[in-house]
Order: sequence, then C-alpha cells, then structure tokens
Amino acid sequence: MDIHQVLSYLPHRYPFLLIDRVLEVIPGERISALKNVSINEPFFPGHYPHHPVMPGVLVIEAMAQAAAILSFKTLGQFPDDSSVYYFVGIDNARFKKPVSAGDQLLIDVKLQLNKRGIWKYSAVARVDGTIVAEADLICSVKPSGFALPAVA
Repeated sequence: MDIHQVLSYLPHRYPFLLIDRVLEVIPGERISALKNVSINEPFFPGHYPHHPVMPGVLVIEAMAQAAAILSFKTLGQFPDDSSVYYFVGIDNARFKKPVSAGDQLLIDVKLQLNKRGIWKYSAVARVDGTIVAEADLICSVKPSGFALPAVA
C-alpha cells in the first residue's frame, strides 16, 4: 500500500501519521509497514537537539497505526466518522535501541485475538534487521462519542 492507500485506512494526518507504506498485509493474520524517520520530524528539535531520538511512545504509536490498518483490512472496511479506534492496553513494552533520524523503521504486527470488539496484537519494530522495540497491544473500535470509563 502506498501513502495514498495508507491515508484511506488511517484518520491520522501530519504530524501524527506514522506509517509511510505497507509492504505486506494478510487480513486476519499480519502486516508489515514502514516508517521513514526523517530529521524533519516535528519532535526532533525537542527530543533531543544534541542527539535526535524518536520517542518510544511514538514507536508504539506507529505499531498501533499498523495494527489499525490490519484491523480494517481484516474487517473489509474503511474507518469512518461513526467510530474511533482506541488504544486500551500496552503490555510487555520493551525498547532495545534508540531510533534516530535517518533510520527506516520496519514494523511487523501479528493479530493474536479479535473477540467482542477487542483486538490483541504482538508487535515488533526493527531498524536494519535489529529489534528496537516490541510490545503487545490491545485496541478496540468504539462508536464516536463513546466515553471511556474514568480512572479514579
């Protein structure tokens, strides 16, 4: 999938769109996606000016965006204004190596479970074949206007 197809599956836009291309997708199974990390990313001037590093939370977000595309491809539908794709959990997140300007982030996500609107995935991000981050992700698609329960 090129960037135009990616844009049709994700509501995210600059500066929060973190998937540039989908290399392979097998609905119901897995997706392989790519993020080209440029020195022009809006987070680099503040993280960190002397040593640009992509924030780990954004690596996880890129994984979630790839997972969202996999979910919509699995459902055979496109996102619309009637629903929102929420992150509901991140387990076993590990950051193994920093992601820097000029890196190409390869994201592999495997669907583990889709039950009653809850989607679980295992995700791995690599740069030059080396794992830089991994996590288990839990997401849910909810109607727009749905309020997540307050946390006390």
